[in-house]
Amino acid sequence: MQTIAGFFLRRKFSLGPVESRLVEVEPGIQVLCHCYWQKDRRPARTVIVVHGLEGSTESLYMLGIAEKGLALGMNVVLMNQRTCGGTDTLAPTLYHSGRSGDVMAVAEHLIRNDGIQELVLCGYSMGGNLVLKAAGEWGKNGPKEFVAVGAVCPAIDLAASADALHLPSNRIYEQYFVLKLKARMRAKERSFPGSYDLSRLRGIKSLRDFDDRVTAFYCGFDGASDYYARAAASNVIDRIGVPALILCAKNDPFIRLLPGTRAKISANPNIRFLETSDGGHCSYIGERDGYDGHFAERAVVEFLHSIM
Repeated sequence: MQTIAGFFLRRKFSLGPVESRLVEVEPGIQVLCHCYWQKDRRPARTVIVVHGLEGSTESLYMLGIAEKGLALGMNVVLMNQRTCGGTDTLAPTLYHSGRSGDVMAVAEHLIRNDGIQELVLCGYSMGGNLVLKAAGEWGKNGPKEFVAVGAVCPAIDLAASADALHLPSNRIYEQYFVLKLKARMRAKERSFPGSYDLSRLRGIKSLRDFDDRVTAFYCGFDGASDYYARAAASNVIDRIGVPALILCAKNDPFIRLLPGTRAKISANPNIRFLETSDGGHCSYIGERDGYDGHFAERAVVEFLHSIM
């Protein structure tokens, strides 16, 4: 109920002017970012926010982070993953859970072009995996401007979470994702005729099927298992060298954290791990006790804002 309510409940946001910006993340490949700036952007802390699977900068939690970040005096840059948010024509390649380099490229672009002095990352679900993976890959050698990272319900054990999505109780979520991913493949083929074989979509009934027959095939992995193993942030989470917040819910229907990953998180003194009993997947709708009740948004923004 939390998960579905978080997706469908209508919300109104108070946001200022937005700058739409294309950022080249690889030669010839651009992503679309929506930037909300403070009056003096250089000294203001800047948060890059990354959405989950089949989300976009218009996802409600993205706009919620923007509203709360702006209210605390932060710049907020909402990042569409490649091909998302109506940008199929900007990249001939697909997005996937291992493209942490795209997040790094956006961060380095903002530092180089806007003179950003303090930078933090925030991600939800698949986006949580991406920002934690970027932080782990940077380790202690990232840009000096990079000071913190926060993730809500991050899919950092990809194989376990993909398999949990296939449980009978989660089929409504899996079918939603599969239908959206199939539609995206058809859109990619229209944008880049001859680049994708749509016959590969036949018989796909699960996310693992899609990742095995499409994501892995077109993105250089040897099947879904290889993709999940290589793209998971759990591989590098022990290397995160800046303050980090990981927020999860025990009743998340499909995000799973394996014992080995939990041990890595526990052993890293830079990570604050908060696992609540309630919240669903990326939802966390609570009582409106002086704010809008969206606990995860408030928690992650206040954490990222408070790091000195």
